[in-house]
Amino acid sequence: MGIPPPPWEACSRASLLFSRKVFPEIHAEVQLKNYGKFLEEYTSQLRRIEDALDDSVGDVWDFNLDPIALKLLPYEQSSLLELINTENKVLNKVITVYAALCCEIKKLKYEAETKFYNGLLFYGEGATDSSMVEGDSQIQMGRFISFLQELSCFVTRCYEVVMNVIHQLAVLYTSNKNAPKIIETSGVHFQTMYEHLGELLTVLLTLDEIVDNHATLKDHWTMYKRLLKSVHHNPSKFGIQEDKLKPFEKLLLKLEGQLLDGMIFQACIEQQFDSLNGGVAVSKNSTFAEEFAHSIRTIFANVEAKLGEPSEIDQRDKYVGICGLFVLHFQIFRTVDKKFYKSLLDIGKKVPAITLTANIIWFADNFLIQKMPAAAKLLDRRSHHAIKTQRENFLQQKAQLLTKEMQSYYVFVSSWMTKMESILSKEQRMDKFAEDLSNRCNVFIQGFLYAYSLSTIIKTTMNLYMSMQKPMTKTSVKALCRLVELLKAIEHTFYRRSMVVADSVTHITQHLQHQALNSISIAKKRVISDKKYSEQRLDVLSALVLAENTLNGPSTKQRRLIVSLALSVGTQMKTFKDEELLPLQVVMKKLDLISELKERVQTQCDCSFLYWHRAVFPIYLDDVYENAVDASRLQYMFSALRDCVPAMMHSRHLESCEVLLECYDKEIMEVLNEHLLDKLCKEIEKDLRLSVHTHLKLDDRNPYRVGMKDLAHFFSLNPIRFFNRFIDIKVYVTHYLDKTFYNLTTVALHDWATYSEMRNLATQRYGLIMTEAHLPSQTLEQGLDVLEIMRNIHVFVSRYLYNLNNQIFIERTSNNKHLNTINIRHIANSIRTHGTGIMNTTVNFTYQFLRKKFYIFSQFMYDEHIKSRLIKDIRFFREVKDQNDHKYPFERAEKFNRGIRKLGITPDGQSYLDQFRQLISQIGNAMGYVRMIRSGGLHCCSSAIRFVPDLEDIVNFEELVKEEGLSEETQKAARQLDSVLTDLTRNSAEGTEYFKMLVDVFAPEFRSPKNMHLRNFYIIVPPLTLNFVEHSISCKEKLNKKNKGGAAFTDDGFAMGVAYILKLLNQYQEFDSLHWFQSVREKYVKEIRAVAKQQNVQSTSQDEKLLQTMNLTHKRLEVCLQEFELLYFSLSSARIFFRADKTAAEENQEKKEREEESVKTSNGDLSTAAHADPVVK
Repeated sequence: MGIPPPPWEACSRASLLFSRKVFPEIHAEVQLKNYGKFLEEYTSQLRRIEDALDDSVGDVWDFNLDPIALKLLPYEQSSLLELINTENKVLNKVITVYAALCCEIKKLKYEAETKFYNGLLFYGEGATDSSMVEGDSQIQMGRFISFLQELSCFVTRCYEVVMNVIHQLAVLYTSNKNAPKIIETSGVHFQTMYEHLGELLTVLLTLDEIVDNHATLKDHWTMYKRLLKSVHHNPSKFGIQEDKLKPFEKLLLKLEGQLLDGMIFQACIEQQFDSLNGGVAVSKNSTFAEEFAHSIRTIFANVEAKLGEPSEIDQRDKYVGICGLFVLHFQIFRTVDKKFYKSLLDIGKKVPAITLTANIIWFADNFLIQKMPAAAKLLDRRSHHAIKTQRENFLQQKAQLLTKEMQSYYVFVSSWMTKMESILSKEQRMDKFAEDLSNRCNVFIQGFLYAYSLSTIIKTTMNLYMSMQKPMTKTSVKALCRLVELLKAIEHTFYRRSMVVADSVTHITQHLQHQALNSISIAKKRVISDKKYSEQRLDVLSALVLAENTLNGPSTKQRRLIVSLALSVGTQMKTFKDEELLPLQVVMKKLDLISELKERVQTQCDCSFLYWHRAVFPIYLDDVYENAVDASRLQYMFSALRDCVPAMMHSRHLESCEVLLECYDKEIMEVLNEHLLDKLCKEIEKDLRLSVHTHLKLDDRNPYRVGMKDLAHFFSLNPIRFFNRFIDIKVYVTHYLDKTFYNLTTVALHDWATYSEMRNLATQRYGLIMTEAHLPSQTLEQGLDVLEIMRNIHVFVSRYLYNLNNQIFIERTSNNKHLNTINIRHIANSIRTHGTGIMNTTVNFTYQFLRKKFYIFSQFMYDEHIKSRLIKDIRFFREVKDQNDHKYPFERAEKFNRGIRKLGITPDGQSYLDQFRQLISQIGNAMGYVRMIRSGGLHCCSSAIRFVPDLEDIVNFEELVKEEGLSEETQKAARQLDSVLTDLTRNSAEGTEYFKMLVDVFAPEFRSPKNMHLRNFYIIVPPLTLNFVEHSISCKEKLNKKNKGGAAFTDDGFAMGVAYILKLLNQYQEFDSLHWFQSVREKYVKEIRAVAKQQNVQSTSQDEKLLQTMNLTHKRLEVCLQEFELLYFSLSSARIFFRADKTAAEENQEKKEREEESVKTSNGDLSTAAHADPVVK
């Protein structure tokens, strides 16, 4: 017996069964919703991860950097015959023919806009009048003939298409009762056909306007014809066959008549539209005439309502087409609707001018009056005059309102950009998808409408000013440039969000197609429900089926064209209610816009017309410079200037379009440099200079009084793309400052600290990354620069005194309270600044200086007074030397001194001997300077090499680098380092023997027989030393006086000079034979002893005055003796530099021995090599 289940269990089972039966659908829905939520969350999570990992996969595209762009235009792969495929064969044929003609017109229009307009417009550009050589005009036209031939073929093709369109329409709308009806046309209006025909007529009309406004083209054509006449008279001279010349002349005449006489449009409308052989009748076809007029009026009614409104899309272009169609209608049917003609002209009050292309502006009133003179008579003169006045008033009002318009558009576009960013960055919600799509669609269309309005304002205003030759105010120029920026901002916004826009466009087109299909299906049901089938109703049904089938697919141009033509047939017989038809037309217009959104936005934002208004660019740049806060707008302007490039590629009058591009590039860059970059560089440099020199209180820099311009905004700009380069303002200014600071530092090295400070300030204030100059900066103890001394060595040796022991030069006198000194460290610093090459140059300068000084030296020694006294002294010494113990008598030197003084003295109180002593001191100072240069060089080299650890064992870096197998550049660098280290090691060890060089260069001349008079020099040394000692004592005594003019405590230049000249004359032995210093010592010692004796005698007599005199005498003698001894020591030291221990003969002997030794060594090496050879073998 089974146990019954507990009551609660039974209850739960029952409820479970109940729930399974009753709620299966609810469970499924809940699960699906949960699953949908999970997928949405997971997708957004994945998107966040993707964005975080790689910023390049983000949704934002960069207009300047992207090498790839996204093209959204769908491409139709099916042919028209495949697309137009209904069971109604007749309708198929009609729609196919018209669709094919419309496609052909679109192709012709595209070819004209890209190729022919630009080819004609840019003719003559890229060559200024100054650069044009005689004959260039003819060469350009010669190159252009082939283009004109292509244009002629194109125009002929256009004529054929116009003829065909008229014939096809005339056949359909025939008034001939006997002719069979193709389809019932009573309610059918192929408006699309007339719009396309209007577009083709606009093309022809534009070509006329371009040629008409092109003075250069006409001038060059005249010159070319003249050239051809010259060729005709003498073909052989030009290497042309005469039989080929005639056909060419005929071709030129044909081209001129067809293209250059302004008859392109006229010839088209004057064609014989009636078939001569009784085919298609056009001019007598009243039905066609009515249909033609009705279509023009209908199109005009649509255009007039929208013209000048914010929702205007392409009504201006259609208005030009309407005028063309109106003239064509008049030409064929010779009837004028006066009221309609007036309505056409009245548009001129609302739209005074229309830009056809680039800088070509078109006035409807002029066109209609010119093409229809008969109709023009219907209006009085006042009406014509009123239109012209209206035009001028429009321009004046525009100039006044332009700034206001700019400001309001600035707000509109900014808010639109914000809306665009916000709507596209939102994630689409599935429950509000349709609403979201229509919001996006409206935002996209709004952006396009703003672009259209801006483009129209800019082109119309600029071209009107140009056409009417009226000057533009600076305010207007600035406002127009701002509008250009806004135009490019719209384009950039669409581009930046290319990915999202592309995604949205696909969904929006599908959504719009769905709406259109719904409308059509309702109408189709209505037609089917009515059982009264007639041919007309069948046509309607077939047309609706065709529209439906065509809409089920990608939204290509061909499909939309077929739908438009099909609906022309399908909307008759009130298949659609009025409240249904209007929304359908709106949906189709939106579909047209959204399907070609990218292309249409690009066309409206194309600023290639700016090429013809380049004159505004300098004013614009000045404005940008003045208002640096908005510097980022430069990107937009350069983007606009770049738009001119694709158009220029179609120029055909130069060797290559590259010539024109280079010319344009150069022109824009010159303007940019002059009006912005160079001004910016100068201003930044000025600001840095004034900031660094604030202590000088140059001028008032208070920003509250003089204002402040923050130029740092220019440096936060991204590089601007132009042609194939990027213009980086920050880099440009940095380079300018680097170059300027470097160049100015090299000119004045003592300013290095100031420029370093300016560099740092540029980094802090403007964020410029400056390059270090790496010039050897001067130290605080730089002293007088070697270069300065070298250039003015004659001044230096006379103004400075040399100290032999301390190797230091001291200034003789100074206007300041201090004297300048120059020592080895100063020289070493100077050499470090200028490089070691300066040393050889300095010695060379010194050699040049010594040559001049030795010339004066020689003249002095050759003087009869001097020479005769010296010869007399030499003879005297030879006679008395045995009696005087081979010592030169002191009295004789004193006598010589006195004798020279008798010859005369200068106004300064100097004798000839004083001047000679100064000459020798200067020569000695020059030698002291050379010695100091050598010591400074050694000091500099040792400082440079102090980081090398072991001078005896320096590793070879090149070998180490080769072992590691490093790159060629590294090996080169290592080789360079090795050579630098070798040079430094050698220089720091040896140094150059400059003294020896300066002895060797002058010695042969000094010792030659023709300079025998110089051999007397050694005998003049005693009186010279006497003169020097007197001078030296007087200088030292002045040190203790209040007026220190002429005071000095050292002048070893004299000793150096004497030692050097004695060496040059090889007279050390002769001078030593005088034993002059012994003679002086003995004389002074003897006198000192005598005075001491006298002092001892007088001290007993207690005569104070006499004692004082004797003390002074004693002191004076001791000072003289001390000075002579100091001179003796200095002279002995100086002689060591010149190898005084050896005579010239001994030195020559030593040189010979050294040469013989080197020859022996080299021979020995050779013999060793010879012995070694067999072993190697």
